[in-house]
Amino acid sequence: MVKICSNATPKYAAEFTQVTASKSATVKCNWVSVEGRGPRSPLTVMAAPNSTPPASAPPTSNGKRFLIVFDFDETIIAENSDDAVVRAAPGQRLPDWLTASYREGHYNEHMQRVLAYLAEQGVAEDAIRAALEKIPPTPGLAALFHFLRTRQDDYEAVVVSDANTYFIETWLRRFGARPLFRQVFTNPAGFDAAGRLVLRPFHAHGCARCPDNMCKQVIVREYLARRREERSGRAFQQVLYVGDGANDVCPSLALGPGDVVFPRRDFPMHRLLEGAAGGVAGPGPLKARVVPWSSGEDVVACLQTLDSATTNQSNEEGDV
Repeated sequence: MVKICSNATPKYAAEFTQVTASKSATVKCNWVSVEGRGPRSPLTVMAAPNSTPPASAPPTSNGKRFLIVFDFDETIIAENSDDAVVRAAPGQRLPDWLTASYREGHYNEHMQRVLAYLAEQGVAEDAIRAALEKIPPTPGLAALFHFLRTRQDDYEAVVVSDANTYFIETWLRRFGARPLFRQVFTNPAGFDAAGRLVLRPFHAHGCARCPDNMCKQVIVREYLARRREERSGRAFQQVLYVGDGANDVCPSLALGPGDVVFPRRDFPMHRLLEGAAGGVAGPGPLKARVVPWSSGEDVVACLQTLDSATTNQSNEEGDV
């Protein structure tokens, strides 16, 4: 087992706890299977989700074998986009009263107040965009994106993030990465007629583990069901989830035993999956294999291994 360092962020102060790592095996990329049990909680969507397709929507892509799901903050980009935008504020910081207004589990509500404050201080769209475009990618992300670009016949990619549409779309377009993603699921945000960036919650849900504005497991499950229907009943051979935060644990529970979860090493998701004792407080055990990553190149190495394994399996099945 890998020792985990505590690196939680205030965005998700209420973390998932009581996780047991019960099995492990090594297949070139340090698989770790994690299982656990706990009370079930309903996952009921009460409002239609918001998502954005690419500017030029790709074809139905029924032949793609893999679905890879990315978080955004500290997974695709090297820091939290909300923190980067705060640097556009006067003095590059928020007033104490605004920082203290955060309520656990209500981060979207808090960011609505932050964006309203920036507007009141005269922070214009150009300043916010400039702050976003300065955020560097995570280490090795260029290699991972290059791999996906060269394998678009096999990989379908989406973003599921608790950031917002303006932040994500701005960054992806600046770095030429938007065409990689079939869809972006995140909180809707846009500038109104007065020049204020207005943020709204993604949806309502009944998951007790997640922030009130977004349950990523609901999003992943619904996307998989819809894509299976669109693909004439064909499921993806494997689902891959790349994340870093505490809110990336919940969607990982939607994955099956043949799927893979990539938690960023020494970040909250990794620590929660590997470091705590007990059972997962969720709708069932984590069945997917777990592969920690520090660089996008770590993910590429495992994808190459997965690709070879599934290709060989398909060839063997075809010979039967």
